[in-house]
Amino acid sequence: MISKYIINLIKYIFFITALTLISIPAYSELSVEEIIKGRKALFSKNYSTAKKVQTFASKGDFEKAKNLMIEMSENYKKLLEYFPENSKEGFKTEALPAIWENKDEFNNLMTKASNDMIKLTKSIEASDDIKGTLAKLMWANCKACHSKFRAPH
Repeated sequence: MISKYIINLIKYIFFITALTLISIPAYSELSVEEIIKGRKALFSKNYSTAKKVQTFASKGDFEKAKNLMIEMSENYKKLLEYFPENSKEGFKTEALPAIWENKDEFNNLMTKASNDMIKLTKSIEASDDIKGTLAKLMWANCKACHSKFRAPH
């Protein structure tokens, strides 16, 4: 009876371990090229999405704008995983060494950008100055990051 219990326990532990290993994102298994191209794609996506947010919000289509703001917020969270030590160079990266030299500051900026997009979903409709609100909670984060952490182009 005890041996059946132990066998079932071992099976259960094996199953949970296998399931956990399969479900964890394997950023460490991505090649440097995939990491750099992935982060560039996310930043490009956020830029094109930000332009759409600006358009929708300016036209008063707040529901569409809010959905895009949430998408941008999630992308900023994902970006936190796309700057491992081995991805400083290559594949036309525009990321400056300052990212890795000031990792906490960079991560805090990505987190702030994510949080500000959520704040924006809650404040945009009540804003008397939509353009100013977007500038403060969306575009200012882009500018802050680009001015310190991205190579001029």
